[in-house]
Amino acid sequence: MNVISKSGTYRLGDRQVVRLGYGAMQLTGPGAFGPPEDRGAAIALLRTAVESGVNHIDTADFYGPHITNQIIKEALHPYSDDLTIVTKVGASRGDDGSWKHAQEPFQLVDAVTENLRNLGVDVLDVVNLRIIEGNGMAPAEGSIESRFTALAELQQKGVIRHLGLSNATEHQIAEAQLIAPVVCVQNHYNLVHRSDDALIDKLADQGIAFVPFFPLGGFNKLQSDTLSRIASELNATPLQVALAWLLARAPNVLLIPGTSKVAHLQENLSAADLSIPQTSMAELDRLA
Repeated sequence: MNVISKSGTYRLGDRQVVRLGYGAMQLTGPGAFGPPEDRGAAIALLRTAVESGVNHIDTADFYGPHITNQIIKEALHPYSDDLTIVTKVGASRGDDGSWKHAQEPFQLVDAVTENLRNLGVDVLDVVNLRIIEGNGMAPAEGSIESRFTALAELQQKGVIRHLGLSNATEHQIAEAQLIAPVVCVQNHYNLVHRSDDALIDKLADQGIAFVPFFPLGGFNKLQSDTLSRIASELNATPLQVALAWLLARAPNVLLIPGTSKVAHLQENLSAADLSIPQTSMAELDRLA
């Protein structure tokens, strides 16, 4: 069964991945902390995603913590040759579920070790450095040389295949590229949050994937009368239209919408088959 028929593929490191993937953050309890309500359902969801053609899964060992990666391993290990699992380092969790910075080079090295163990692999496909500067909620300037170098040294040792960045500025991307190749950038971007418009096109020129997080709005789902009307005209949901708009935005955009429900997963994947007329695309473009 393969329901991702029209989204096409794009290069992610040395792999070609289907552009509509899956973000595993919601496989845990609320707030990406603690166990899921139904572990069996989480395992079934992952297997359904892969059976449906998903071959790009985004995760992090600080989801749970550890739980998401352990569920991925239980559901999918041994992994198929064409499955690419992308993880992130740079944060940790307190006993109360709080989010903590883990940006020191030794913490990044420890996090890579945790990811290797909990995913059950000897080599991680892609590791993104989640950059935390300022309040950590949006990209902010600050040198990442020591942090990215620590990961590049692990890449040279053969435990990481490719490196990427999350929550990055253009300056930080350029700084990282002086240390090691960057295969993807994961930043906040969606139909109405468009501050990285120019960056997406610049990365496309370099053959670098752009992976929006919060592609459907994040904590507050995207809402717009225009979006709702266009969705109705296309016999689709507003969130399907929002995903289809992202796929049409640029060929290097890879999507990782997350969900804990199989029905919602299939709804998201069906967005790959949705064609938006040019006039409607123009209306959606103006929402920003």
